Order: sequence, then C-alpha cells, then structure tokens
Amino acid sequence: MDSGRDFLTLHGPGLPSGRHTVPGQAQRATGALRNVMQCLGVRRRSRSQSRSRELYLQEQSLEVAALNEQRLGLQDDKDLQALLKGSQLLKVKSNSWRRERFYKLQEDCKTIWQESRKVMRTPESQLFSIEDIQEDQRNTLDLIAPSPTEAQHWVQGLRKIVHHSGSMDQQQKLRHWIHSCLRKADKNKDNKMNFKELQNFLKELNIQVDDSYARKIFRECDHSQTNSLEDEEIETFYKILTQRKEIDLTFKEAAGSGETLSVDQLVVFLQHQQREEAAGPALALSLIERYEPSEMAKARRQMTKDGFLMYLLSADGSAFNRAHRRVYQDMGQPLSHYLVSSSHNTYLLEDQLTGPSSTEAYIRALCKGCRCLELDCWDGPNQEPVIYHGYTFTSKILFCDVLRVIRDYAFKVSPYPVILSLENHCSLEQQRVMAQHLHTLLGPMLLDRPLDGVTSSLPSPEQLKGKILLKGKKLGGLFLPGGEGSPEATVVSDEDEAAEMEDEAVRNQVQHKSTEDKLRLAKELSDMVIYCKSVHFLGFPSPGTRGQAFYEMASFSENRALRLLQESGNSFVRHNVSHLSRIYPAGWRTDSSNYSPVEMWNGGCQIVALNFQTPGPEMDVYQGRFQDNGACGYVLKPAFLRDPNSTFNSRALAQGPWWARKRLNVRVISGQQLPKVNKNKNSIVDPKVTVEIHGVGQDVASHQTAVVTNNGFNPWWDTEFEFEVIVPELALVRFVVEDYDASSKNDFIGQSTIPLNSLKQGYRHIHLLSKNGDQHPSATLFVKVGLQD
Repeated sequence: MDSGRDFLTLHGPGLPSGRHTVPGQAQRATGALRNVMQCLGVRRRSRSQSRSRELYLQEQSLEVAALNEQRLGLQDDKDLQALLKGSQLLKVKSNSWRRERFYKLQEDCKTIWQESRKVMRTPESQLFSIEDIQEDQRNTLDLIAPSPTEAQHWVQGLRKIVHHSGSMDQQQKLRHWIHSCLRKADKNKDNKMNFKELQNFLKELNIQVDDSYARKIFRECDHSQTNSLEDEEIETFYKILTQRKEIDLTFKEAAGSGETLSVDQLVVFLQHQQREEAAGPALALSLIERYEPSEMAKARRQMTKDGFLMYLLSADGSAFNRAHRRVYQDMGQPLSHYLVSSSHNTYLLEDQLTGPSSTEAYIRALCKGCRCLELDCWDGPNQEPVIYHGYTFTSKILFCDVLRVIRDYAFKVSPYPVILSLENHCSLEQQRVMAQHLHTLLGPMLLDRPLDGVTSSLPSPEQLKGKILLKGKKLGGLFLPGGEGSPEATVVSDEDEAAEMEDEAVRNQVQHKSTEDKLRLAKELSDMVIYCKSVHFLGFPSPGTRGQAFYEMASFSENRALRLLQESGNSFVRHNVSHLSRIYPAGWRTDSSNYSPVEMWNGGCQIVALNFQTPGPEMDVYQGRFQDNGACGYVLKPAFLRDPNSTFNSRALAQGPWWARKRLNVRVISGQQLPKVNKNKNSIVDPKVTVEIHGVGQDVASHQTAVVTNNGFNPWWDTEFEFEVIVPELALVRFVVEDYDASSKNDFIGQSTIPLNSLKQGYRHIHLLSKNGDQHPSATLFVKVGLQD
C-alpha cells in the first residue's frame, strides 16, 4: 500500500479479482460500522443477532478491557467511516486510460466492491479481498482520489484493517476462515445450510467426505428435522468439524483424568514435553492468563482444552522460537561477522533478458528484509541515468526514481544499514548526476565519510543504524586524496556481470569490449564509497604477506565461489572473517533461477545475492535463515566463522568447536486447513510432507510421509523421522507440503524453513508459507520435535 498525496497504489496477487459474497443493499455508514466492529473482533451484545453469527464473529480470547478500548476507538474512526461510505476514484491503467469508478468497503470488512462497466461481469467479480493487499507484490491497482484527504482515508483505513487481520491469533483466523467458507456455501443467503450447501462447504474447506458420512453428520446436527442447519445446529456441526483428536490425546497426556490442567500439571508439560528453559509457575500462569478463554477457569488458575489449543496455535506454541522474532544477537561486531540478506539485479521482476524492471522490485525486496540492493547504472536520455540489465531487452527505470523508493522503504522493516551495490557504466557527466541525486535524495542517510575512530576494521550494524552505504569503485584508500590538484576523474577497471552471461545476443554485444575495459570514474561518485570499495580478487595472501585492505571487497560468481570453497575452503573462511564477499548467480541463469545459498554461508560469505523474484527451495531456505534475529536482515555468523585462526572447512570436515553431534526427532502428526492448489471446484488435495535438513554436506538429508488422499482440511500422518546433525549451528530444517500427483510433478502447497537453533522442542504448530513467502491465513502442521546430544 503506497500513497503520495492523492495517489494510491494497492499491491497484491489477487487484484482486482473477486472471491467473496455479493454485497446487499447499501446501508448507512453508521449501521455498517457496527458490522465492521464485529468483523474486527468487537463483540456486540444484541439479542437479535443470530447464534451462528455470534459463534463465528466473536473472538473469545480477547479481554473485556481490550474489547471496550477497541469499540471506543472504532466508533469515531473517520477513516473507516469514509471507506464504508465509498468514494469516486480515478482508476489508472496507463497514461491514456483513466476512468472514474466507485469503490466501497463492504460490511464484512474483508472485501471492497468496485463499480464495473463490463456487460458480462458477474457481481462476485466486482469484489476483491483486502487480504490480497500487500506491501510487496507485483500486481497493482492504481487509483487517484479527488483529494489528498480522501487518499489518506483509504490508505490509513486499509492499513488498520490489514494490521488487525495480521494480528489475529490462529484460533481467530480459523473462525474467520470457517465463517467465510460458510458464507460462500450459503448460496441463497438465508443463513441456513441444506445438504447440498453443506457439501459445497466441505469442498470450500478442502475436505472430501463420503456422502453417507456427510449425511450422518447432517442428521446428527439437524435437531429440528427441517432438512437444514441453522443457529445452534451450525454450532454443533462446527464443533464436530473442528474436533482435533491429536489435541485431545495430547491434553489427556498432560491432564490425566482431569477436565482441566492445573498450574502444576502445566509446569510438568512445559518442562518434560516442551523443554521450555523458563518452565515454572510464572510461565504457566502467564500462558493461562494469555490464552484461557474461560474466565471461571482463569480465576481457578486452570487451563481448559480450548485454552490448551489456543496456546499451541499461538506464537508461544510455534515451532519457531518466539524469542528469535526480535533482534537478540550482538549487533556490535564488524559487518563481516554477519550474513546479510542480499538480492541480485534487484530491479528485475522476471528473467534477466527481456523482463520488466521496476521500482516495485526494490519495495518488495526491502519489505522482505533485504539489506543489500543492486543497481546497474547506464547513461539515459536527458542526462538522467537509468537502471536496467545492460545489453539485454529488460525495460529501463530512472536512477532517481529508484533512490526515492529506497529512501522511503529502506528502514521500514529493519533499522540496520542498507548497502547499495553499484555497477557503474555511466559517462562522467551522468556519474556526476548520480552523485548529485545520491546527495540530495538520500541526504543524511548516506554515509559519505568514515565514522570517527573506525579506521582499522569494518564498523558494526549498530554503528551504522539508519545509514545507506555505497559499494562501488573508489579512487585511493579509506581517506580521500585531499588538497588541490587531486584528479576530477581517474581510469579504473570496469566490472560487468552481464559479460559472463551465456546468452548469444549478449555475448555479441559484449565481445566488442576489450577484456580489460576501462571506466573513467568521477571523483564526486568515488568519494561517496567508504567501507565497500569494489576490487578484483587477486587470491588469498600467503602467510606473512598483506592482503586486501579491510574496506575492500570482491564479488564472485557462484561457480568461482564454489571452486574456491573446494580448493581453499579454510582460506576463504579466514578471508571472510575480516572482509566482505559478495556472491552472485552464474551467467547461464538467464531465467533468474537461484543457486543454493547454504554452501556459501558455510564458507563464511556474507553477501550471498539471490534473485528475490524467483520463488523456490533456494528462496525458502534464504527467507528461513533471515527470519532469525528479528528478520532484521543481519544474522551473526557462528563463532568458528568469526575466528581469524579458524580451521573450519565445510568441504573437509574435521573435529573442532563446530562439531556438536545432535539427534533430531521429528514426528509429523497432522495438518490443518491446507489450501487448494488446483482451482478446479471439485479438486481436493492429497497431501504429503517432506522434512529436509540443509547444512554441511554430511548433514543434508530428507524423509517424507505417506500420502493422505482427499483431505486438505485435517490430514493425519503420525509419522516419526530421525536425523543426525553434526554441525547444528549451520543447519536449517525445511518442512514442505505437496499435493501428490501420480502422473505429473507434485504441486507445492506450503512450506516453512527454520534454523535448527530457532526450532523449539515439544508439541508445536508450524505455520506454513505460500510459494511467494507470504503466510497462509490458517494452514499449519502439528508436529512433535525432540533434540538430543
């Protein structure tokens, strides 16, 4: 979601498609606001409201005080009132296509209705989901409001709704999801379910139930014998549907014959099963206070089965260590001691040859925590430098536009430094324009002189908070050649990654360049490069000789890096203790495919650049590594990769402080609300789970469950795997769920990658991510994890 005065852009994969129910007659904004309050979790006490509607809209875990506070906050919310009233906005597709359309937030507070002039358009297709609006997706809906005030109402109102949706706990998301599926299945909108609608409901939930079993459930719930379910009958059906036997068994294991867990019983469960270091009465009471919905049980210092489930579905019950969701590592060490989230050819949205370049790609990367961005700069028209992939047909964007986006988004997700990797092909004149833009647009954010006292080693992320650094060619050393008479420009060797591309069209254009092509470098631009001077790598120094200066850094193609790791693995590790190394994809990857970052990390390489626009296992592992340490984009390397005398070599593993053999047990118990991947209405997934270990060569392994047929709602595997991990500090665990297909490649459903050091033991839920790395609203795996020396 972006806004500049009266212009707003909505980003999202589903824009502007409709997937929700048809709106009824427009109501007055004040009346609709009551429904919005319900949808946002504010409990209404009206007796006229149907029992089933209360069941799905009430969010039982919220405290009464929080409800009152939220109600007061919403009654006078001018942004939401404006959205419910609706606006005439100008829809923009191009410079020549602009049309006025009416947009209005619906009472479900989840969908927006848009006016359409298309004759064949269905009412459903005039709606799109607010859940599809994201900060970092490439599809956009561009709208112009009649005034800056109106634009701000839309931006702020949508942000409030998106924020609230994201802050719902897993149980609340489940209830909301069930409710939306129920609404979809209720074709005649009578708030009842006949048997056919129940069958549609089960398909929406991604579960195939035998007709006879479905009829059995239907008859059990139809107490009124009206051949339809309503009110309390739907509640009974909901309870049957959401019953989880694995949770019942786990609860019984902890509570014995009792109906509730006492504080002492919960402490024993936290100690013996969950392996919580802080297990004790204080932690048990805090969990009861946080997750127990029954005020009576809470007063008795007890946890019911409902509270137990809500705990297991919460951040406290997640397989990812909650403490690692914030910055917890020492951020005061030199930059070279950290892995840095880095993207390759950041401006590209698709392939390396013909795809579009866009500022959106920079927004997307920064919103995913990326801290090193690449800018390939070339001379553009009207003395304005442009960014694109040289010698190819990728589109061009203005250098100044990219800087504006970086300025606006650099520190939204993380306060730690951003490195701009410049590949400079500009003339002296346009280099000076670049320097001017950097100075005026980035202002005090740009680090343009060495930090006081930091002259013998790289500064730390903490020292560089809020700063943008340039990586590029530089004249002279750390301190600029001073005094009058210093040259305004000097010839330096050119760097051109495009020259390595194994594409005939590119080769034909590059072959005219000499192998030692020279670039005239403007002093104004050179002076802005401080701690990241780009140099050619001349080899590792022999003992007793001086190598690169600490502020000099080299870039390596993935092939060259792999060769160095194979031939001189330990030398590379030692080099990376005090120097930054950047790795980029091989020239043949014109499709923007990615290499595995794990081997590079194992060698201590920090700036391992991937194509962020390309989903797949490599980006899954990448995002998994960098969700650690508060997803701030910097992860501290293990001590043995920071020791200048380290003997570690991942390609020739020997005994050392890194050797800490562990036995990892993973019991994959069940899945919940796995999304459909085949859009065919009658398609139901056949899920299977693969558990993978990524790390040093000896630790790489995978195991998979059997296939569960026709059940994406609550598949049950209860399968245990065992792994041996030799270097746990470098290991990551990836859980992948696929839809099995006997005749073709399995379809990806979801995954989660967790560094082994961030993986919690005990009964845990794993919250699955989509192909693009976004969290599925309610899709989880339920597992039990054990880790022993």
